[in-house]
This record gives sequence, structure tokens and C-alpha cells, in this order.
Amino acid sequence: MQYHRQRVFALAWHILSDREEAADVTQTVFIRLWDRRSEVDPDRVDAWLVRVARNAAIDAWRRRRTRERVMSANTEAVEQLPGSHGEPPDACAASSEFRRRLRVAIDELTEPQRSIVILREMEGYQYDEIGEALDLPLSTVKVYLHRARRKLRETLRVYSPEIT
Repeated sequence: MQYHRQRVFALAWHILSDREEAADVTQTVFIRLWDRRSEVDPDRVDAWLVRVARNAAIDAWRRRRTRERVMSANTEAVEQLPGSHGEPPDACAASSEFRRRLRVAIDELTEPQRSIVILREMEGYQYDEIGEALDLPLSTVKVYLHRARRKLRETLRVYSPEIT
């Protein structure tokens, strides 16, 4: 169960970039699993957890975005990204800025591209696992991932011309 909790938390954290919100989503997902334990096929628990975690995290992300817009239409939310230890300050700042831009670029992707990139590139899921979790054919997962990577490259190339 700890393995599942860690995977759900990691997925939620990658979508939300907020530890407390990710913990709330994780708790919500396992409450839903408990409530529906008789309905969930034991062989498909992994896929069910990913699907429910993704949807719950996206819902939380949308609620947060709505709150931010209401509170300040002209102020952009600032993310706190961890710096790398041992790097020179200018390298750490450049790395932090690139991560911030990458996060913004990922946030701009449409669904399900955003979820596919997070599951594949950040969480290390296999293509077939992503397809099962998101209820998409394998070929669709590959096409969406290809398009998402291309869009990320184009977006980030503006800031870092060395990206090919």
C-alpha cells in the first residue's frame, strides 16, 4: 500500500507542485478507493488509482487557478523551486529559471498531453501503463506524447536556443 501511496502522491505533486495539495489529493484518492473497494477490480487497482489521482489533481489545480485569478487578476503566482546544492549561484539561478519555464510550458499543454508527459517523463510509466490508466489506445498515447514533446521544445527554444 505504501508503494501505491507514494506513486499517487508523486503524480499529484508533479501536477500541482504543492506538497500540501498533493497530500490532500492522495488522501482523497484512498478514501475513494475505500468507498469503492467492492467495485474496483484488484487486477486494475494501479490504473484506477492513476486515473482517479490524475482527475483529482487536475480538479485541485483548476480550483487553485480560479482562486488565483479571483484574488489577483494581474499578479502571477510565483513557484518556489528547490535550488541545487553545490552549484554556483548563477548556474543555480539559470537552472531554477529553466525549471520554472518548463513548469509553465507543461501547464500550458492541453489534457491529456499534460498528464501523459507527467506520467511518462516525470513518473517513468510505460506507454501501455499510461494507456491503461488514461483509457487511451497505445498509439494515441504515443502521438500525444510526441506532439507534447514537440510543443515543449518549441516553447522552451525561445528561452534556450540550444534545445533541439
